[in-house]
Amino acid sequence: MPFIQRILTSFSFVGMIFGLTLFCASLTPSLLPRESVDQGVLSGFVFAAGYGIGRAGHGIWTFMGLKDVTGRFAQLLKWILVLIPIEMSIYTLYLMKDWQNSIRLLMEMPPIESAYPFTVLLIATFTVLVVILLAYLVLYAATRLVNAISRYLPRRVAIVLGGTIFVLFLMSFVDGVILKASLHVMDESFAAMNRLLDDEYEPPQDFRASGSAQSLIAWSDIGRNGKRFVAYGPTKEEIATALGREAMQPIRVYAGFDTGDTLKERAQIALAELKRVGGFDRSTLIIATATGTGWIDPSAVNSVEYIHAGDIATVTLQYSYLPSWLTLMVEPELSQQAAKALFKEIYGYWTTLPHDMRPELYLHGLSLGALGSEYSADLVTMIADPISGALWSGPPFLSNIWREVTLDRNPDSPQWRPVFRNSAMIRFMTQEGFPNLPGAEWGPLRFVYLQHASDPMSFFSSRLAYESPDWLGPDRGHDVSLSLRWFPLVTFFQVGLDIPAATSVPLGYGHNFAPANYIDAWVEVTQPNNWSAADTVKLKTHFSDFDPSPL
Repeated sequence: MPFIQRILTSFSFVGMIFGLTLFCASLTPSLLPRESVDQGVLSGFVFAAGYGIGRAGHGIWTFMGLKDVTGRFAQLLKWILVLIPIEMSIYTLYLMKDWQNSIRLLMEMPPIESAYPFTVLLIATFTVLVVILLAYLVLYAATRLVNAISRYLPRRVAIVLGGTIFVLFLMSFVDGVILKASLHVMDESFAAMNRLLDDEYEPPQDFRASGSAQSLIAWSDIGRNGKRFVAYGPTKEEIATALGREAMQPIRVYAGFDTGDTLKERAQIALAELKRVGGFDRSTLIIATATGTGWIDPSAVNSVEYIHAGDIATVTLQYSYLPSWLTLMVEPELSQQAAKALFKEIYGYWTTLPHDMRPELYLHGLSLGALGSEYSADLVTMIADPISGALWSGPPFLSNIWREVTLDRNPDSPQWRPVFRNSAMIRFMTQEGFPNLPGAEWGPLRFVYLQHASDPMSFFSSRLAYESPDWLGPDRGHDVSLSLRWFPLVTFFQVGLDIPAATSVPLGYGHNFAPANYIDAWVEVTQPNNWSAADTVKLKTHFSDFDPSPL
């Protein structure tokens, strides 16, 4: 077949050298440990990218009329240059186990006995073949189009015109057909999952709970994550037992995706529900922005409810079905719109209440929720009648406010745990706690970012393709492997592939935040009355075996 023959005869030694070099780099550790299948797909894709770069570069060299080295010596040199990265590949495949264990050790995960190098190599080879075959099919189609146009126009004009038409068509086809169809299928799938009804999710009997018989929000409209949020919070008895003093039943208001047709309508219903159950009569009120699927981290909410002995209300709404990392890629502004809609309704009513008879108002969000929550209150609003503060955990890389504050950090602080000016308004915290801040005192507003140096959701960036990040310097987080090195293009793909797996690691690492860290953060943000260091220790002990994973 002419097409297959063309592929075989177009083999590029330069492309092979580049591909194998990037393949070796792709086997080095990233932020998170990887399974053999993921590693194989990553390495295969990176090899294909390197091969394409090398082949294209050699094609440009030839097009410019520059001479190649020829003769028997040239052939010998080519094979030598190919054999060197082949030997490097074998060596790096051998080192994979140690590299993966260097991450697992830091994250308190059991070491692996093998990284399955042959499985990685097999999957990588298959991935390479698929990617290169698709690339050749695209080039073949583009060539046919250019040849057809060249029958009527000069060759160079045909190349420019045909290439432009083909690229525009390909982009439209991928975006308008493949991507949208895929997103539609995924959205419908996650929507069906969201509506799953389990026997254990019975409508609550407490009249204050969302979805109860007295509630303004129907139980069937809340969705799976909303039901978990409403049904699995702590009782006042559990809180009282843990603290050794009287407690109240915490209030949780959840407006599901089907609660209203628009974000504004959902927010208005959430406000009406919050007023119905007496949420504004509590001493503390939290406006929480959910993740993409509507999930609220129980480690965050449960811990703050204990800290305030149940004298607290939390309100949120659902705006999507898709996981945060996917929503972040295709529709990041949705979380901002949802957070703004909810904040506008809750804050608008809160400002009408007498200052001495209204709760302390705080914001919270995890991941995509942190991105949205950041934008919910504008500067003018904060100056006119400010809230008390916020706790944002796992801020994603698209969070502009987080990124700007990080870039404007004090020069002697690392990127993964910045110190911002005099620390009176904004502080950063990791699983190791806050940095040493001698003499620092909080101002009237208290904002805390809880983040992990090993979280790809926070530290991914397009700049990784061509620039080494500051967080990868000598002063790096204790949960980042010392064997992790920056490689052009490769690190971009490595950390990018880490994002979907960011919650696959134990609590306290990656994109999973432990209750103990939330306790420290909430105490710092909300400054609870009559709270001591001993209370913090007691509460951390209570949460030591807490499992926040979905039931």
